[in-house]
Amino acid sequence: MRYSDLAPELAALIAGTAGCSPYLNTLLVREADWLRAALADTPEAATAQELDRVRTLELPDLNSELRRAKRRIALLSALADLGGVWSLEQVTQTLSDFADAAVDICVKNLISEEIRRKKLPGMTQDDAQTAGGMVALAMGKMGAGELNYSSDIDLICLFDQSRLDPDDLLEARSAYVRATRKMSQILSDVTAEGYVFRTDLRLRPDASATPVCLSMASAELYYEAEGRTWERAAYIKARAAAGDVVAGQAFLRTLRPFVWRRHLDFAAIQDAHDMRLRIRDHKGLHGDINVPGHNMKLGPGGIREIEFFTQTRQLIAGGRDSDLRGRTTVGGLAALARKSWVPDDIALSLTQHYRAHREVEHRLQMVNDSQTQTLPTSAEGLARIAAMMGEGDAQRWADQLRARLQEVEQMTGEFFAPTPAPARPKIDDRATQIITRWHSYPCLKSERARVIFARLEPELLCRMKRAANFDEALLQFDGFLKGLPAGVQLFSLFESNPVLIDLIVDICATAPALASYLSRNSSVLDAVLGGSFFEPWHGIAALEDDLDHALSVAQDYERQLDASRAWAKEWKFRVGVHHLRGLIDAEQAAHYYADIAGVAMERLWPLVLNNFEARHGAAPGRGAVLLGMGSLGAERLNAASDLDLIVIYDAQGDEASQGRKPLSTRAYYARLTQAMITAVTAPMPQGRLYEVDMRLRPSGRQGPVATSLQSFTNYQMTEAWTWEHLALTRARPIAGRPGLATDLEATRLEVLTSRGTDPRVQPDLAEMRARLFAAKPATSPWEAKNGPGRLQDLELFAQCLALRTARPQRQVKAQLSCGAKAGLITTQTAQTLSQNYDILWRLQAATRLLTEEGLDMDAIGEGGRSFVLRECNAASLEELAKTLHDVTSQTAQIIEEALVAQWDDEL
Repeated sequence: MRYSDLAPELAALIAGTAGCSPYLNTLLVREADWLRAALADTPEAATAQELDRVRTLELPDLNSELRRAKRRIALLSALADLGGVWSLEQVTQTLSDFADAAVDICVKNLISEEIRRKKLPGMTQDDAQTAGGMVALAMGKMGAGELNYSSDIDLICLFDQSRLDPDDLLEARSAYVRATRKMSQILSDVTAEGYVFRTDLRLRPDASATPVCLSMASAELYYEAEGRTWERAAYIKARAAAGDVVAGQAFLRTLRPFVWRRHLDFAAIQDAHDMRLRIRDHKGLHGDINVPGHNMKLGPGGIREIEFFTQTRQLIAGGRDSDLRGRTTVGGLAALARKSWVPDDIALSLTQHYRAHREVEHRLQMVNDSQTQTLPTSAEGLARIAAMMGEGDAQRWADQLRARLQEVEQMTGEFFAPTPAPARPKIDDRATQIITRWHSYPCLKSERARVIFARLEPELLCRMKRAANFDEALLQFDGFLKGLPAGVQLFSLFESNPVLIDLIVDICATAPALASYLSRNSSVLDAVLGGSFFEPWHGIAALEDDLDHALSVAQDYERQLDASRAWAKEWKFRVGVHHLRGLIDAEQAAHYYADIAGVAMERLWPLVLNNFEARHGAAPGRGAVLLGMGSLGAERLNAASDLDLIVIYDAQGDEASQGRKPLSTRAYYARLTQAMITAVTAPMPQGRLYEVDMRLRPSGRQGPVATSLQSFTNYQMTEAWTWEHLALTRARPIAGRPGLATDLEATRLEVLTSRGTDPRVQPDLAEMRARLFAAKPATSPWEAKNGPGRLQDLELFAQCLALRTARPQRQVKAQLSCGAKAGLITTQTAQTLSQNYDILWRLQAATRLLTEEGLDMDAIGEGGRSFVLRECNAASLEELAKTLHDVTSQTAQIIEEALVAQWDDEL
């Protein structure tokens, strides 16, 4: 819309503006000629033209011409605002754009002068276009494009030390400091022509002890070692605004781990709440809300309340969801609502109140161009602001404003205020002794952790009282608490999300091993709050997308490896909780654990390969394939499974790689394999990804860690033992070159076809069973894996059937079915063994979820026993013991009879 389209309304607007604001009246007089010309066009065009003029200013003209530009932009923005031509966002963005242009032209001119005076060694005037590596980071409202009408601007000035010789750093720093001080003077000094922007440089690291411009390396070290929550919140709005913007953007990327913590950071709520109270105490802003004299920014229900509410939620969840990292308050609220972190109605109400509050703030500042957010105390002053808001009835306007302030105070106050704790339940002396020692644990060493936990403890104990056995739940929680290295973040998470208290009590009362795992990996609880934690399994594609995202945001190879560990831990925890809660059964859990491992290996292999190729060149020949063996190959893992892997390569005659550090083919693939093993097993901040077993490779521990396809084929055909052929029935390519994987599968079937008819298969298996039973007897009456008729025995028999029939099936039930179709066992026998396998697997899966040791029914407690009985469809331990005895005896007898019968047939 052109101003001229407003016709008589425009004249009335200008007259009204002059009457309400002495400051704007002055601007109308001083810039009358320019305004007359500007009003012939759109406000956007007039503003753009003025900003273009600013960007061409030279150093001698900066003082006067920037002040002239400030008057023009301020006048035009005020008229567009008061006349309803621009939205709030257009007004604030225009003021912010001018601030960017003013700072940028100052920095570049001043650095150019330092270069001309040879105070920046090695730099030429070409470097002035990027301010010699100096950047001004816009913070606060300027960073978000939300500048007030009379805002000051918060800047952090840094320089890129990598553009300088280390010997020149001291001299160069002095030049950058000089330029920063001169820039601040040009913008801030009040002259006869006014000022440009009050400039605040105090948000920089340790402002009382550091120069006004410091190196990016120094700033990064400070934030890593000493950065505080309020500084993290400040960097939500940070933006590289002037100077070397590219270098500034790179610096902000390095700070992402500081600002955006990967875990859900609920401790930020308490930090923000404490900051709110300190501000109110300092400014004396407690008490009832009364419109006269109320501070629209810092007072109860004011602008800062909405900003704190938004930024705190962003800090909590933004580390895990980059969509929540927007700089603007309105945009942040909208994103939080879309991701269900804030209810839609709350987000809408706070957005409307925020816009209304900001408009009041603008009009307060328009009156005399003063940086104030305090409403007038006089009736006349309030009437003036009401009139500038387009309201003729000042009392009605004040009543509406008070209602808005009260609503904001209520909505944000409920978020920050701690929920009152319930009364502590009665407990006996033994429980009291356990609780008393909690304060000696590492997680409760800090005063802050103790304060939060004191609020949390009654709720925890009340919920434990509702467990099947309070004493057992308390004892397991004691073990969980003892293993925690720190407590503030986790206790804050519990306090803000009571659903997690129920979950941790449930786990402690049921699954000691999972509780122990949680004490070492408490960050996985973040996943519970993601909204989809208890939804049905989304399949491999969802796993791949999620891991791809986690790897894409990691900034280097080591962080990618660590990200893969965090990803796997969260998904494995989800499967464990679903299994514990009965949302899935043991069969589903087995496949889900295998999906997680398979996707992890599939995505990790190319990362390792690319990192390795960067040093040693592309893989010789057709590359390599990662072969999953054992349970991984059969796609059937439990909560504690390790991974059996083999690497097979095809060099196609290439003798060495071609790279910066070439390696012979055999050494290349051996070291590549070792790099993959390290990538999976190396302890990192997030722990290990998996334990890896390479003993199923040709010749076991004595053989090379990577084997060529030709050697592998020859070995399998001429040297391999029967047990190695049995293991091959479960081999499955899980990563690497697709063409080579296809050839490897053909080789596998060729070996099974050739070696499956060997008359030694049955007697070798019989001998192998005897050795296994002697070496690994059942150590518990509840043993599901080792011993006659148990899982390992049944799996070996199924592999024998797959080998003898030369069929590609890898899973036990499918292999049993192959044996029945070939007439090696009856269909009824296959069905019986399949049913028995299900029972044994349910017991094994429950065991590995509940405990890291053998299953001890006394040690796992009442909750754990109930889980095992539920999983095994048994009404009592006596019934389960009888079922286990009958199943294992029947299975062992079937296998022994089948092996004897098959052997007799061969003879």
